[in-house]
Amino acid sequence: MQKIKSLMARQGLKSPQESMADLSPVENLRIPSKEELREMREQPIDPQAEQEIIDSIEEVYFSNDSFDMVQHELEKLPPELNLQELEEYRDKLKKQQAAVSKKVADLILEKQPAYVKELERVTALQTNLQLAAVICTNARRQLSVSKEGFTEASLGLLANQRRRQLLTSLLKSLRTIKTLQRTDVRLSEMLEEEDYPGAIQLCLECQKAASTFKHYSCISELNSKLQDTLEQIEEQLDVALSKTCKHFDVAHYTKVQLAYKLLGKTQTAMDQLHMHFTQAIHNTVFQVVLGYVELCAGNADTKFQKMQYKDLCTHITPDSYIPCLTDLCKALWEVMLSYHRTMQWHEEHDKLETTPTPDGAAAAESDELVVDRSYVKKKLEHGLTRIWQDVQLKVKAFILGTDMSNFKYDDFIVVLDVISRLMQVGEEFCGSKSEVLQESIKRQSVNYFKNYHRARLEELRMFLENETWELCPVKSNFNIAQLHEFKFMGQCRSPSVSPSRQAVSSTSQAQEELYLFQQFLQEGNPFEMHIENKEEETEDVLASNGYESDELEKSVYQDYDSDSDVPEELKQDYVDEQTGDAPLKSASRETMRSKKKSDYNLNKTNAPILTNTTLNVIRLVGKYMQMMNILKPIAFDVIHCVSQLFDYYLYAVYTFFGRNDMYESSGLGLISSRLRTTLNRIQESLIDMEAVGENAGVHGPTEDKKEKVPSPHLSQLVVLTNSGTLYGLAQRVVATESLVFLAEQFESLQSHLDTMMPAAKKPFLQQFYSQTVSTASELRKPIYWIVAAKAIDYEQMLLMMAGVKWDIREIMSQHNVYVDVLLKEFEQFNKRLGDVSRHVRIPLPVSNVLWEHCIRLANRTLVEGYANVKKCSNEGRALMQLDFQQFLMKLEKLTDLRPIPDKEFVETYIKAYYLTENDMEQFIKNHREYSMKQLANLVNVCLGSHINKKARQKLLAAIDDIDRPKR
Repeated sequence: MQKIKSLMARQGLKSPQESMADLSPVENLRIPSKEELREMREQPIDPQAEQEIIDSIEEVYFSNDSFDMVQHELEKLPPELNLQELEEYRDKLKKQQAAVSKKVADLILEKQPAYVKELERVTALQTNLQLAAVICTNARRQLSVSKEGFTEASLGLLANQRRRQLLTSLLKSLRTIKTLQRTDVRLSEMLEEEDYPGAIQLCLECQKAASTFKHYSCISELNSKLQDTLEQIEEQLDVALSKTCKHFDVAHYTKVQLAYKLLGKTQTAMDQLHMHFTQAIHNTVFQVVLGYVELCAGNADTKFQKMQYKDLCTHITPDSYIPCLTDLCKALWEVMLSYHRTMQWHEEHDKLETTPTPDGAAAAESDELVVDRSYVKKKLEHGLTRIWQDVQLKVKAFILGTDMSNFKYDDFIVVLDVISRLMQVGEEFCGSKSEVLQESIKRQSVNYFKNYHRARLEELRMFLENETWELCPVKSNFNIAQLHEFKFMGQCRSPSVSPSRQAVSSTSQAQEELYLFQQFLQEGNPFEMHIENKEEETEDVLASNGYESDELEKSVYQDYDSDSDVPEELKQDYVDEQTGDAPLKSASRETMRSKKKSDYNLNKTNAPILTNTTLNVIRLVGKYMQMMNILKPIAFDVIHCVSQLFDYYLYAVYTFFGRNDMYESSGLGLISSRLRTTLNRIQESLIDMEAVGENAGVHGPTEDKKEKVPSPHLSQLVVLTNSGTLYGLAQRVVATESLVFLAEQFESLQSHLDTMMPAAKKPFLQQFYSQTVSTASELRKPIYWIVAAKAIDYEQMLLMMAGVKWDIREIMSQHNVYVDVLLKEFEQFNKRLGDVSRHVRIPLPVSNVLWEHCIRLANRTLVEGYANVKKCSNEGRALMQLDFQQFLMKLEKLTDLRPIPDKEFVETYIKAYYLTENDMEQFIKNHREYSMKQLANLVNVCLGSHINKKARQKLLAAIDDIDRPKR
């Protein structure tokens, strides 16, 4: 019934009672009774017409349940009502209502059986529901009993256990959170302890734990704080990494590397490390130089701190240059040593990591680890060259920042020594040849050496002009190797090793074999050892420095000007230093003088003859070679200057004692063509002939004049005209033999110089030795010839010979007086020679040259005297032979010189008196050593009475032909 009602409601239909109630009270409508309705139903109606009536119903009546049909119909009424139309319309509505009602009634009757059946099912369902309600009630009652008896107790226990577990977990989380909150304190402690791996490990664990509890609001803040802490640790780790650049500590570096490995930033760490090394080099050199600049400036001016390093280097004073350079190299050594030890650490670490475990079950390395290791190795190897290049550039700026041209020699040698040691460090560090350093030090060396050599030549000229050519007493076993300047030659070492290294290697052979990075790996500094050695040798080097304008040199020359004694200071320098014994500072001058005399007497036969100037030249050569030994690139320049020292000394000795035009024209070949060529070359290339007199020290600005030195002048204190001293024979011997001694020392140095000389320049060295050094002994002839020419009065002998009558007619048994006079002259000469030898040892070659010259001149004087004879008989020629034999017999007792020079010259001339015309012609052609006058005398005097005028003219013409080429 309910469904029918709802259907009616959806269709907008109402029951007849409701419909009647809705009608307006104005309308007096009669409600049809049941009978009428039955009649209506019973009346046969056409189904089609019925359907048409139903279809004619407005659609709106079927729209929804809330439709108000009365309102609808009223709204449809026209403004003016018509009763008939209303009634018609009403009838139409009734018909429609009746059709709908009939239709509904038909449908109800049609569904009646189904309705009854459904109603029965509803009744049965109602019964079942009532039964179910009873069952549920019973079940609830039983469940209630069970709940009270079992479930509440048991499930309560379970619930409590679950709650307990949750609370325990919560407590654990809270404790972890509490620990995390306190982690920053522990991290700070670990960072203070420099336990970087532990701090990073703790921080990473905290971050991992924090990610687990990120659902707690307090943890989100902690997580960001941990990230900040990790970044702070990385910053401190970077600072710790930078510390290893100056002072490498294995434990410290191990911690740092492990920390970076935990961070997974091994490659980044290596990049940072190289950046720190570069920065460390810059900061180190800047601070060292800045410290010295501010110290020398003496004020708190901060302008230096803002300067560039290159500009700062220009403010270093000469006094602070060497200490600053040494400290600079010390600091750079520390940086390079740290890098070297860093590489060692990585090599050892790689070996440990790649070494398999004892059981052979070595775990395979991950690809990432292999990549990191390879990257680190390549980076470190590449960094060697880069760091050394930075070091070179910094030191180069320091070297070129100061003009070293006015440095003292010893200071400049120290600079070369330090740079040489630094280049050795570079070679060991990365195999570099240090081209940058070599070029910079070469520039400074060339500049310095030009000025230094120029000053030394000027001082050498001054010393030569003040030299009194007195003997400088040295031990008989004197050798240049005993001088400090030549100590470097006694060490068997490579030229690239600095002199300071020599002292180190001489003390310990084992240390010599060690490389610098092995020797000073744990402690010490190669540049510190250099300073120590410099301090040990400073006194000796300065004491023997003959080219410093100090009081010692002044005393030398003042003393030599006054007498022939050698000052006590020079004895300490030149005598005692040869034995290596320290001189007695309290020794009196008389004690030293007597010692000198006793030394001279003991060593008279073999003591070297040299002067102070000679010794100074030798020392200077040693200094030059020392500089050349350290700096090979300027070896040729140095050797060229060494040759100039010898050239100038040789030229000075020649101009002082050997130049005499009157005697040079004797035709005796006193000066060889080689010596003449050498002297001319020296005069053209080295001697400034324009600078004379007072203007000797003034030179023009031209480069040629800078290379030349004025010709020296002999000191006025040296007297060469006194016959009592054999015309300064002592001074001549000292000068000449000191030159020969100097040449001998040069000969001993030739092999060493040859090894230092570039291959392309070796011909220069060979020519210097063959054309110059070897000619030193040849100066003996012209120098001693002057003494020989003046020592004997040859003119007197000629006059006496002119007074002898040679055209005698009987054989004489007694020789002429002039022979005795000549022999007496020779005896006097021998006595004077002995007097001179008591002051200066006269070596056998000198004695032989002197005797040779005197005898040769005497013999030539005899020939000249015989050539002056106007008339001569056979008996007279026999007398000539007697005179000459007497002369020879007595002369052989005076000298050990054999054979007697020019003996045949005289004998052949005397015997020529006996020649025939034909033999004379051949004699003239074969004996060109005789002068035209001497040969003409033979023709005129000897053959004049035996040949006719035509034959005489023929012989004289032959003589003239011989003499013509000479003219």
